[in-house]
Amino acid sequence: MQRQTWLDGAAASVSLLCLVHCLALPLLIAALPALSQVLAVPEGFHRGVALIALPASSVALLSGFRRHRSARALALAVLGLGAIGWGAFGAQSASAELVATVIGSVLVSAAHVVNWALAQARARH
Repeated sequence: MQRQTWLDGAAASVSLLCLVHCLALPLLIAALPALSQVLAVPEGFHRGVALIALPASSVALLSGFRRHRSARALALAVLGLGAIGWGAFGAQSASAELVATVIGSVLVSAAHVVNWALAQARARH
């Protein structure tokens, strides 16, 4: 149970960091044009993060699913991970990538919270 709690916590934290990055960095760059050259994110950054987030979240969510057998968290995760994947690998513009990544990160974070709550409820019974 502690492993599951750790996995969901770690995955939710990574999703939250991704969300903060996606929302804060564009605002910071827009507010401070002089720093935009210094804070440029490498082209492959989002793809690299997606390649880490997709399997990490999948492992945590599938591990929880084996315990509680509820598809609610998996449904949110599939939508969220799909949005993150599309944003990283299929989006045709920076704004589409941003929107898809933000929506995906929120959905994946919600999936981990639901997964954690279901696993906790199952452990109490």
